[in-house]
Amino acid sequence: MVLESSSNVDSLKSKTKKNKDFYIAVQLALVIVFLAILSKFFIIVNAGERGVLMQFGKVQEQVLGEGIHVIFPTVYTVKKLSVRVQKQESSAEASSKDLQDVFTDVALNWHIIPEKANAIFQQIGDEKEVVARIIEPAVQEVLKAVMAKYTAEEIITKRGEVKAAVDDYLTLRLVTYYIAVDDISLVHVHFSERFSEAVEAKQIAEQEAKRGEFLALKAVKQAEAKVNLAKGEAEVQRLLRDNLTPELLERQAIEKWDGKLPLIVGDGGKNLLDLRQLVER
Repeated sequence: MVLESSSNVDSLKSKTKKNKDFYIAVQLALVIVFLAILSKFFIIVNAGERGVLMQFGKVQEQVLGEGIHVIFPTVYTVKKLSVRVQKQESSAEASSKDLQDVFTDVALNWHIIPEKANAIFQQIGDEKEVVARIIEPAVQEVLKAVMAKYTAEEIITKRGEVKAAVDDYLTLRLVTYYIAVDDISLVHVHFSERFSEAVEAKQIAEQEAKRGEFLALKAVKQAEAKVNLAKGEAEVQRLLRDNLTPELLERQAIEKWDGKLPLIVGDGGKNLLDLRQLVER
């Protein structure tokens, strides 16, 4: 009887423990469900984002900034859009003023104007639709319009001016869609292979012409130098002839005389005249 009573107690304790674990699991489930339902009343807009508030799918004028916001689920929904600077790379083909094909690779930095995020989403859509429907066509059209104002040579020599024109045109075009242009870079501008070969040939010809001009100028300068040298030597000779008087020659001879008189010797070794004897007398 004692063993049977002990077995009943253990069974009762085991059953009680199972019931307790079950109730705990149910409570946890209810808490999770409650938190899940409660979370529907809050929306978090992260840094660099804006929330587009919609009531039954209709875009509202209010734009949700960064932080946590309380909304009523089912009635309100929120679409988040990035307002950070984004980079879009594009390639475009255009024609220059002198009808040369121009191929341009462009890097555009842009961002959605934060306070206009609701208007952009209502009229255009999210970031991908902004790029596909607005930015890409705008870049293509602006590049064609700007390149048509310059010759191929000017596009090369006035690259800064061309870049500034593209920047201005694109800024004016995109601002109407609430898109701000931060910067635009003409990463690479090149022309058709035939035009590149023609430019290279022209540069070679110009270099050869400049080299020829340099050699001709050098020859002229050398000839002038020789003429001037000859004139100088002739002038020196003339001055010497004009200034060599008998008195000057006599003076130069005296300055160079070492003080010894010459001795004149005749045939057979006999002295004919010793000028030193004359001096001693």
